[in-house]
Amino acid sequence: MKSTPDLCDEYPNLVQVLDPLLSNFGGREQFWGRIITVSCPEDNSQVKELLNTDGHGCVLVVDGSASRSCAYLGDMLAAKASNNGWSGIIINGYIRDVDQIKITDIGVQALGTYPVKTEKRGLGHVNIAVTFGGITFNSGDYLYADNNGILVSQQKLI
Repeated sequence: MKSTPDLCDEYPNLVQVLDPLLSNFGGREQFWGRIITVSCPEDNSQVKELLNTDGHGCVLVVDGSASRSCAYLGDMLAAKASNNGWSGIIINGYIRDVDQIKITDIGVQALGTYPVKTEKRGLGHVNIAVTFGGITFNSGDYLYADNNGILVSQQKLI
């Protein structure tokens, strides 16, 4: 994959750039794919359900409303996502089990770490537009991520 700076230079009118608010935690520092969105404040039931499906060529974008009361991803879900072919996970929220996630073959960017898991109440909405960090993520768009930042485009760039 080309770096996000290279993609910005090559396609300046086709990309949106996420504000610099997430950190890289996964075993893959560079990843890209078709976006699938989920909005699920303080409940990762839908995240778990989605990551248990075939995710080849996809990036899950999780809007946890930047809640500081729980983690949306742990080591078991990250391993499941990796085994199911997901390219990466972007979380407007927190993760836990960071030492295990950093050796798992999946891209993970999140606000930070927090040791408490979410409650499972079956709440959340899949494939809806979610907005954070200055851009709107839509299912079906494409996301490109590396240590330089995160880009979103309506078109496949690579």
